This record gives sequence, structure tokens and C-alpha cells, in this order.
Amino acid sequence: MKVLIVLTSHDQLGDTGRRTGFWLEELAAPYYHFKDAGWEITPASPKGGRPPLDPKSNEPRFKTDQTRRFEADAEAEARLDATVRLDSVAVDDFDTVFYPGGHGPLWDLAEDRTSIELIERIVRSGRPLALVCHAPGAMRHCEKPDGTPLVAGRRVTGFTDGEEEAMGLTKVVPFLVEDELIAKGAEFSKVGDFLPYVVTDGLLVTGQNPASSGPAALELISLVEKTGA
Repeated sequence: MKVLIVLTSHDQLGDTGRRTGFWLEELAAPYYHFKDAGWEITPASPKGGRPPLDPKSNEPRFKTDQTRRFEADAEAEARLDATVRLDSVAVDDFDTVFYPGGHGPLWDLAEDRTSIELIERIVRSGRPLALVCHAPGAMRHCEKPDGTPLVAGRRVTGFTDGEEEAMGLTKVVPFLVEDELIAKGAEFSKVGDFLPYVVTDGLLVTGQNPASSGPAALELISLVEKTGA
């Protein structure tokens, strides 16, 4: 099986002067689940090359066995150094797509026409799709063939208002994932802050936060195996 992992290229946390990007655990945990399943992994990003890492995600309190494994894995790091440009990707070459979060996607992937069309195409083609943490916000402009929001009437989760408040960034981010998905007509659900939680609606998998990224990847693997995508 072939999985496309779509990462952010955005590295500025609004006008705070701080850096952002993708959240390391949300790449590392799924990466090893996919690798252990024997899948072929292709990382991509809007700009290609090395995507920016949110430095906060690499602080000691956020490190996990998987993040440490990733950082010590020369092959994984080499793949990350050479992400392909998203606009060069032929999405039909992949069985499924996984979007890690971090705050970066709120600025670029949520507005990137290539990403929007990729998500719409994956859904239309009947292939499984997973997005975790802030990445469900990348669906904000995605539409069904009839022009209605892609998430309207769909059961989803994502980084919650409470979790954003705990990060102190509700006034910094361009939009709140929970509020935006609800505004688009989604049936948004959640559990306590920073607890793992995954919602599956048909072939759409969403995870609430970093701790949900590994479970979301396992759910995606299960869906791909069941559907024979």
C-alpha cells in the first residue's frame, strides 16, 4: 500500500515572532505504524524539501518513544529532508492520505488550492483519508460535488477550543478548528483536553490531538485493509 503524508510548509506563528510547523509526534507515530505495516511512505508539502518542525513539539515533555526513534532514524530523516512538492503529486498513485497537524496547516494547507483539491478527490474516489489535531482544519474550504461543505453532516473531531485555550493561542491562530468545523455543518465531538480520541465516519478518520495520531493511523490502516483501497 502507498500512503501520502501531507505536511505543512508554514513556519511562522502568526505575528508572535515564534516558530511553528508540524508537530513531531503526529508524524512520527503514524510513520512507524505505516512502516511496520509494510506500506510505502511518501511525504509531501506545499514547498517541498524539509518542512518546518514546531520547536515546541520537540521539547522534553512532548518527546515520545516514536519521536526519539524518528530523530535517530537516518532513513526517516532523509525522507523528511526531501518531501515532494504537493503540486507535483499524482494523488491517484496513492491508496490513502494522512495529514499530521501542528499549527502550520491552519495558515497554508487550509488555504492551499492543491491540498483542497487533493482532499476532495480522495473523498470522491472512495479512498480513506485521515487528518489529526489541527489538520482537520484543512477541510474548511473543501466541498462536495454539489458545492456544500465537505464536512457538512459528517462526524469529525480535531483540536478543540479548550486545547487551543490551554496553549494560549486562541487569539493567534487564523481560526479555531472546532468552531470552523461546526460552522461548516460538521457533527463535532471531543473528549477531555489532550486525551486520545479518534472519530471514523465512513472512510474519513479524524483525531483530536497529538495523542490521537497513532490511533488514527491504526484506524486508517484498518480501513485500507477492509476496503482494499
